[in-house]
Amino acid sequence: MADSSLLIGDIGGTNARFALADRNLPGFTDAMTLQCANYDSTEAAIKHYLDSVGATSPDVICLAAAGPVVGQRVRMTNNHWTLASDELASEFSANAVRLLNDFEAIAYSVPMLASSDCEAIGLPDPEPLPDEQYTVAIVGPGTGLGAVGLRRQGGLLVPIAGEASHGGFAPETRVQLDVLLALRERFDRVSTERLVSGPGIENIYGALASIHGVKLPRLSAAEIFTAADDKSDPHAVEAVSLFFEVLGQFAGDFALALGATDGVFVAGGIVKRYPDLLANSRFRSGFESKGRYRALMERVPTQLVLHDQPGLLGASYCALQMLQN
Repeated sequence: MADSSLLIGDIGGTNARFALADRNLPGFTDAMTLQCANYDSTEAAIKHYLDSVGATSPDVICLAAAGPVVGQRVRMTNNHWTLASDELASEFSANAVRLLNDFEAIAYSVPMLASSDCEAIGLPDPEPLPDEQYTVAIVGPGTGLGAVGLRRQGGLLVPIAGEASHGGFAPETRVQLDVLLALRERFDRVSTERLVSGPGIENIYGALASIHGVKLPRLSAAEIFTAADDKSDPHAVEAVSLFFEVLGQFAGDFALALGATDGVFVAGGIVKRYPDLLANSRFRSGFESKGRYRALMERVPTQLVLHDQPGLLGASYCALQMLQN
């Protein structure tokens, strides 16, 4: 496989990002973002990408996808695609195919992030991760809410992937309880992702309108964040404030569950587009508010991931491992 080309991808509910991984060090070139809705299948999107960059069918394929990987198959949670490693191998005559959860790929990128790729959220200031052993958590809202852990033991990196965001939402304030009750009228079960995601901020905005007894226009997630950012809509300001507070609560709960005392990284397009809203929110307050474990949580650093494509970076690491093995 000395002459292998390596196709990598990071596929979310809305966008699919593809690139060609480097063969010597983790990294990639020819990155391209496609809209999932424009293609009937993963294979169709890959063919379009390969034609666009003038690449031949790859020998190695490593794709990260927003959904649980079961038997090297992924049924996407928030779009119509299904990925299967055997079908991809057959379609492109690939020698090796691996599917990852999208946040599992982001986890693999963490050891390769430079200090300039991250920005501290509140105190304490983060320190470089230890060389030998650490446990961190990565969370991030987008079309859904991703959550994964990463443990380093010696030279071994072990992602801890799951679907923590689909655990039940646990309100911690009266307003949050009112939002939960409002959402229970629409959903049989309210998970954290029903609040902390692109569709989630729309759910919060609508629930607050119901709670306050006002009629508000139906706004998209982007419109709500924009209105909060320029302070043109007080209801949007309140919705975004609650959004980041709940994100902090979830991140803190997840860190406690994993024992991720070495740090929590917050990734995803939503937080990266609005770093000032995040920095000035109650995220850190929600993160630290853990009763008897407050003192512990106050020592855990939280960082915003600024890297453009951490999922592709992590997938490139995995593709390189596949090539070498």
